Amino acid sequence: MTWSEMQPLLSQGTVDTLYMVLWSAVVTVLVGLPLGVLLVLTDKGGLLQNTVLNKVVGVIVNVGRSLPFIILLIALIPFTTWVVGTFIGPTAMIVPLAVGAIPFFARLVETAVREVDHGLVEAVQSMGGSIPTIVRKVLLPQALPSLVSAVTTTVIVLIGYSAMAGAVGGEGLGSKAVTYGFQRFDNQFMLITVALLVVIVTVVQLIGDVAVRLLARRGRTAS
Repeated sequence: MTWSEMQPLLSQGTVDTLYMVLWSAVVTVLVGLPLGVLLVLTDKGGLLQNTVLNKVVGVIVNVGRSLPFIILLIALIPFTTWVVGTFIGPTAMIVPLAVGAIPFFARLVETAVREVDHGLVEAVQSMGGSIPTIVRKVLLPQALPSLVSAVTTTVIVLIGYSAMAGAVGGEGLGSKAVTYGFQRFDNQFMLITVALLVVIVTVVQLIGDVAVRLLARRGRTAS
């Protein structure tokens, strides 16, 4: 296959991959962030201590993390079809991508929030701060560098998931690699798709690292 033939396929594959990853990351953060905070708040000694709720949410998160993505992808076909109207295409893949990443991100959020100095929480409590205020003014701001790092890690995981999703009808670079590289024995095309995925992951990691360093520096300056 010549470069002029490869270019539109690679361009479309890259656009589809970025589309799937971006929107699934947005959904993952919107759902996974409060879920992770809830795990901390309802744990033993937490501000909303509730052992039963904590165990139930913990089990759901652990089960979601333990399922291989390819199995989850197939198992969610009826749900994906119900939500989107189809289980094929980049838009449909946002559903299983988000469902697969939410438990992973929630645990990262839980770890990040637990690292916040409990003395700060107690100080705000002593001044009459409510639980929503503590979450918004203490837990999330103090954990922000770790949360940004968690988002970066999750996006990179989603890029890997999107390649697998592409192999089963999700489009993206994974689909292009299988259809035009593997099935047609075009090693050059395969190598280029792999290189593109590596470049995307590298760029995401660099952006995440820079953001974490800037936030950490700002936090030291403020203190």
